[in-house]
Amino acid sequence: MIGNVSSIATSGMAAAQTRLQAAASNVANLPTEGYRRVEARAEAQPQGGVRAQAERMPVPGADLPADLIEQKMAATAFAANLQVFKAADRMAGSLLDTRA
Repeated sequence: MIGNVSSIATSGMAAAQTRLQAAASNVANLPTEGYRRVEARAEAQPQGGVRAQAERMPVPGADLPADLIEQKMAATAFAANLQVFKAADRMAGSLLDTRA
């Protein structure tokens, strides 16, 4: 069974937050000798939505351009899922409005 829109959007916001935190950690640790980057891996859930988990890369190395792009993509994904969540909330409110 597919989950409700609000829970799917919430999982998308959580996944975007994980992606943003991973990329921000990588940027903050650029000068750290031997730092192993963190990447967020997302996985679709059978009931709907997504789950993301941060994984440390096996070897040290920086990729500033990729991390800056990832931050922008994660922020955009968060904002998009937030709009879906808000729209679902408005729709639920109008369905329950008995003043009409």
